[in-house]
Amino acid sequence: MKFHSLSFVFLALLATSAQAFDLGGFRNQLGNLGRAGAQNMTPANTAHPSALSSFSNKEQVGSLKQALTQSAETAVASLARENGFLGNDKVRIPLPDSLQKAAGLMRSVGMGKYADDLTTSMNRAAEAAVPEAKTLLVAAVKDMSVSDARSILLGDNDAATQYFRKNTETALSAKFKPIVLTAMQKVKLAEQYDQFAGRGVELGLVDQKDANLEDYITRKAMDGLFLMMAEQEKAIRTNPMQAAGSLAQKVFSAIKL
Repeated sequence: MKFHSLSFVFLALLATSAQAFDLGGFRNQLGNLGRAGAQNMTPANTAHPSALSSFSNKEQVGSLKQALTQSAETAVASLARENGFLGNDKVRIPLPDSLQKAAGLMRSVGMGKYADDLTTSMNRAAEAAVPEAKTLLVAAVKDMSVSDARSILLGDNDAATQYFRKNTETALSAKFKPIVLTAMQKVKLAEQYDQFAGRGVELGLVDQKDANLEDYITRKAMDGLFLMMAEQEKAIRTNPMQAAGSLAQKVFSAIKL
């Protein structure tokens, strides 16, 4: 398909209206709302270090390893299957934003099916790549120190996920990319995407970082994986009895009090 012949025309209409209002009264209302909001706010995690005082270092690390292994395995299992990405609106990988803005025009020139097929293929590639994450995530759990464990246990609802991201993201990217590339070659859409996205870069419609298909899918696949892990972590912190291990249930229950 030839993309160089396409020209993109965008029209924008902006309607504005203004209403008079009492600026002083408006400020007072904002102040009242701010005070009320501050009174109702609760921290993501109110655990105090004393909550861990009854547990040995070994128990603290062991409980966290149970919970994190469960979190990693559950997240990978939910994504590493057909429609794991495509059927989940939270992690479904769309065309880059800049291409989505032009979706209407793409369909008007007969490219609708191409865009849909490409989106499906991108998500299938992510579903094929994500099983590679399990080994690296479990290894990160094994390497965790006592200091890491305490910081995570007493941290925010996604503290463990942030630890995973910091310690595995580079290695995950290297693992994911070749699998993504192989998956895209199977459906023979990578070359077409690169051609289309490259033209989009020239026209200022596509961000340069989104022009390479493997890089884009790899980033989005990791984003989806860490999002699902964060949800699993939050669920365990909210309801420790969801933890698979008895030690994790005991320790997370203690820091929740």
